[in-house]
Amino acid sequence: MASASTRPEFHEWRPHPWHGLEAGRQLPLSVNAYIEITPFDLIKYEVDKTSGYVKVDRPQRTSSQPPSLYGFIPRTYCGASVAALCPGAQRGDGDPLDICVLSERPITRAEIIVPARVVGGLQLLDRGEADDKIIAVVEGDLVWSAATDLANLPPILIERLQHYFETYKLVPGEKAQIAVQLAYGVRHAAKVVEAAAADYQALLAQG
Repeated sequence: MASASTRPEFHEWRPHPWHGLEAGRQLPLSVNAYIEITPFDLIKYEVDKTSGYVKVDRPQRTSSQPPSLYGFIPRTYCGASVAALCPGAQRGDGDPLDICVLSERPITRAEIIVPARVVGGLQLLDRGEADDKIIAVVEGDLVWSAATDLANLPPILIERLQHYFETYKLVPGEKAQIAVQLAYGVRHAAKVVEAAAADYQALLAQG
């Protein structure tokens, strides 16, 4: 029988992806991203907040595909602190903080934890709600590992991300409800991650 000092650490039950996983090694710039969608998905998947299982949110209406891995940072929440950083926002969107992760090698599966380094983000206003999208690179990526700020990334990548989020909910013939107000660098991204972590603690304190 293994002694207490050598017994491996493990969860007897699978942790909830939002509440049970660590947010990262060193917030606000070194984070864990829980991936819900890959660039190869034509279905919008989303973690069910109660069960923790990934569910089908909706089929994508258009041919648009996400340009990167897409998910959220565990133990974060878009509430009042995140909304205060987004001009025009009446509130946060009430979800964990979204994150887009760039990887040089194709990652084709979701429901994985990706250690990532934050480099920037997009300030999204969705029908009066702050819905920021943090942009990060995979830790140790052989192509993107030198990137420390949004300015280090090719502008076409940012353009693709911005176009995707401006159009992924677009209904033909209807007025767009989403606006990307700003593409920001690592300093502001750090403030958004810190605000989302604070909003999560405030959410827990509500009981």
